[in-house]
Amino acid sequence: MNHQALYNEKLKTAEEAVQYIQPETDLMTPILCGEPDALIKQLENYDGLNNNRYYMMFTPREVIDVDPDRLKVISMFMGASERQAFKEGRIDLLPNHFSDVPNLLKQEARKPVVLATVSPMDENGYFSMGTNADHIISMVKEADTILLEVNKYMPRTFGDNQIHISEVTALIEHHQPLPEAPESKLSEKDQIIGDHVASLIKNGDTLQIGYGSIPNAIIDNLKDYRNLSVHTEMIPEKIIELYKSGAVTNENNPFKKGKMTATFAFGSQALYDFMHENEDIYMMPVSQTNNACLLKDINDLVTVNAGVEVDFMGQVNSEKVGDLYFSSTGGQSDFQTAARLNENGRAIICLHSTAKNDEVSKIIPTLKPNTPISTHKNDVDYIVTEYGIARLRGKTIRERTKALIEIAHPKFREELTHEATKLGYL
Repeated sequence: MNHQALYNEKLKTAEEAVQYIQPETDLMTPILCGEPDALIKQLENYDGLNNNRYYMMFTPREVIDVDPDRLKVISMFMGASERQAFKEGRIDLLPNHFSDVPNLLKQEARKPVVLATVSPMDENGYFSMGTNADHIISMVKEADTILLEVNKYMPRTFGDNQIHISEVTALIEHHQPLPEAPESKLSEKDQIIGDHVASLIKNGDTLQIGYGSIPNAIIDNLKDYRNLSVHTEMIPEKIIELYKSGAVTNENNPFKKGKMTATFAFGSQALYDFMHENEDIYMMPVSQTNNACLLKDINDLVTVNAGVEVDFMGQVNSEKVGDLYFSSTGGQSDFQTAARLNENGRAIICLHSTAKNDEVSKIIPTLKPNTPISTHKNDVDYIVTEYGIARLRGKTIRERTKALIEIAHPKFREELTHEATKLGYL
């Protein structure tokens, strides 16, 4: 049977496709754009669910509304709708390092069911996961059932993110524009932090950098750099400008010389257009992109991530804002560890010095009880605020405390010094 005949045989409606999902099996979808909208929505109307689990990651939509006795929803990294659902007790959160998610799912999932959005099939019978490879491409070989949602708006990308029609249980066609990241507006603080971080980057470095206003400010400062390589978890919108400026050549990327390597992307339609059939981009499973044992071999690796708060020991919380569980660890710990193992590696955590209109310091004496530690004190390297750069790696507790107070907001420095003295750190 030729590829098109097999495609036609497996083409179903969403209602028909979800019938392949059996009770007491575990469902899983890619992060963000790879989540299949029509298939997931159809689950709300599917009465065949019973004691199923659904492993999701940073949904761009509202969390599915199904009785948890029929479908338990488990998030592995939370976006806005997941935060609210977790707060209300409607979903649960699975702690993880992003690199380890495929292994967790292989160990825990019962008769895995993969559901994913893909680009249209090519002449050789392959679908591309487009903006994604993440943890799902690793689960394709493990899955009992594979349900695909073909979307002509999904860019065709190259790399280890291809699924063949012969592997597919059923597919549907559902064409709609991909979710787009909200535009990040740069503040003066962001721009200053961007300047500080750029001073730590040099020509020839390999960068891991993500999404948000501070990463955007950093990228704005790199357009005159040369021979940069990009090996990252997420492809950010602003990376296009570095290509246009000639700053990025990827010549030092040991994974794929001359190519940018990543495991997922999220941005605007302009980013998705840039990715479409772009041979300079190679998508890889997260078990490789975030694997510290592999990343340690990249010379001059610079990783940039965000923090919520940091204490005098250098422990970084990037997951909870007050009592609200905001996200999860993601790949931060993966890349922090990698930079520590890397020759000439630099791991940078960025954060504003304050929150709530300068009423709360984000540099604090100690993390509160029940606060998750996203970056361990033994893995921390650089902390950057709008007031400067604190290098913590190789520093004692007293040296760290002094360095952090120096980059705290001036209005809190006296109070922080007093608390440090009480703790015996100064």
